Amino acid sequence: MTYTLGLSAYYHDSAAAIVRDGIVIAAAQEERFTRRKHERRFPANSVNYCLEEAFIESSELDAVVFYEDPATKLHRVLDSAVAGPNLGPPRTILGEEVWFDAVIAKQLGLEVPCYVTEHHLAHAASAYYPSPFGRAAVLTLDGVGEWATGTIGHGRGPRIDILRETRFPHSLGLFYAAATAFCGFTINSDEYKVMGLASYGSPRFEDVLRSSFVELLPDGAVRLNQDFLDTTDGVGIVEAKFAEILEGPSRTKGGDVTPREADIAASVQAILEEAVIRSARYAKALTSERVLVAAGGVFLNAVANERLVQSGIFDEVWFQPAAGDAGGALGAALLGAHLLQGVSRSEERAPSDYQRGSRLGPAYSRPEVRAAIDRSSFSFSEPGELEFAGEVARDLDAGRVVGVFDGRMEFGPRALGGRSILADGRRPEMMDRLNRDIKRREEFRPFAPVILAEMASRYFVLEDTSPYMLRVVEAYEHTKSLAPSVVHIDGSARVQTVEPGDGALRDILEAFFQLTGCPILINTSFNLSDEPIVCNPEDALLTFVRGGLDVLAMGGVIVRNPMPCAQWDGDSIEVEPPGLMSVDSGGLWDGVVAAWKDGDNNREKAVLAGFSARKSTGTLRRYRSSNLAGLFGVDELTVLPPARQADIADLCE
Repeated sequence: MTYTLGLSAYYHDSAAAIVRDGIVIAAAQEERFTRRKHERRFPANSVNYCLEEAFIESSELDAVVFYEDPATKLHRVLDSAVAGPNLGPPRTILGEEVWFDAVIAKQLGLEVPCYVTEHHLAHAASAYYPSPFGRAAVLTLDGVGEWATGTIGHGRGPRIDILRETRFPHSLGLFYAAATAFCGFTINSDEYKVMGLASYGSPRFEDVLRSSFVELLPDGAVRLNQDFLDTTDGVGIVEAKFAEILEGPSRTKGGDVTPREADIAASVQAILEEAVIRSARYAKALTSERVLVAAGGVFLNAVANERLVQSGIFDEVWFQPAAGDAGGALGAALLGAHLLQGVSRSEERAPSDYQRGSRLGPAYSRPEVRAAIDRSSFSFSEPGELEFAGEVARDLDAGRVVGVFDGRMEFGPRALGGRSILADGRRPEMMDRLNRDIKRREEFRPFAPVILAEMASRYFVLEDTSPYMLRVVEAYEHTKSLAPSVVHIDGSARVQTVEPGDGALRDILEAFFQLTGCPILINTSFNLSDEPIVCNPEDALLTFVRGGLDVLAMGGVIVRNPMPCAQWDGDSIEVEPPGLMSVDSGGLWDGVVAAWKDGDNNREKAVLAGFSARKSTGTLRRYRSSNLAGLFGVDELTVLPPARQADIADLCE
């Protein structure tokens, strides 16, 4: 047996993946372990997990493959620095990436054969090798790798040949990133917000953008006017140039989103979709293949993906679920297996893909789940296997929001039932509750429906499956009436279909359908705004409490929140925990400001601050519920809004 470890790191979304004889064993993003969203540092935790899942020591690795060539990337960064206005050394050339071999030896504790590949070849491999196709056109599009920003390739058997590339600084990904920044969002993170916002606007800026900033070529490549960009060190925009053509200065991050930003989003979305279609046509012309595989950050744009599918250019299209840089680790590992270790690959089509549902991360046993719950002081129940899904379904039918923690964690940005938040999409108010009270994010953000696969075509314009939530399709009129909270303002929905045998999510959907006649639920990722998806049971419990979810269904155990939504003079309030001071809460809560023992009656007391009231006035309210106080390991809990935190000293006297 041969083992190949693939790595991505040092830009954003660092990750590790391991394959055995070409079969994917495990893959994980480092952010899930460090709890830093889009973690860029060396994926030490992910590497350890992959080795554990493969049940090998680092000495048993046959090769380690890095997802890009640091030397070539350094050349590009230096050239950009010299050509640009900033003559100082850019931060991207000062990190560990340049000394990759030494870093690997240090992290693994021994020398292992190390190899580098090209960034876009890693993307191409991540799309081609896990797909069910033995021959395919291969399309990659993102911001930038070393020099390439997009490629067209041809996969045949174990080989991938790159036939054409677009080179930096001309990049479809950078074009979309520039618009993301101008709209007041974070690049390499918030592009999906621009996609969602586009449905609220009209593409009235498309013509001026195409005449001033971006030129679309017949083969799908773009040419960007460099007067609008500062690419010396990453992606920067020249504010004044964009302000001239987009009716004023950029939106301040955190400021109100206006109709202008929606129109900008609609305009750049239209341009991106047209570029993708042209690129696909050219890929068809170059390869004459009937099927296409695609990866790179651009293909996380599910609206563009569906337009590509519906174009009919290819009979079938397969998108890598971890299409961004994290997926590059998977592609690097698979390249090593096929090109270094000589793993064969048939040119025949397989009955299904090799991505394993993208459930490639860690799983936790019921004893591990029980141990975490016991440390939290939560009460819980353990219904039998047959009753578990039915109980969760009844909670959902009653309007409760349920966190689901089941089996292996997903690899990629989408929650697919392993680490999900579920809710009843039939309730019109549910979208607002999830956005405002639980996820704490922009109100325009839509939620995805998850549906029994065999019923998808009855409710959505979808003739095949969509297991990875990478396509946005039209909802039928009766679906909009039945489940309004899963349908976006333009009548579309980013659908996930679930097949029989797909774990607890399938069981819950079936039970909900039997109970209500509705085969659809809301499925969103189990995290709060600007946080990674939860990884382990402790993460799940913390997010369950901080988010104010009603129920946590974890490993066959059901936990109910003693205070899913606290009350402040009759108005709901939400948790915003400040820093940890001291309390014995099993490490599951970081919002307790002070804890002490009352000498008069020897009772443990605590003060919890960081509650933001929905009205500015309110009186101090004490909660003496044994369940609630027990959550924090004390006898009595006092809750303060931020305005009353100065009173803590008085209470502690």
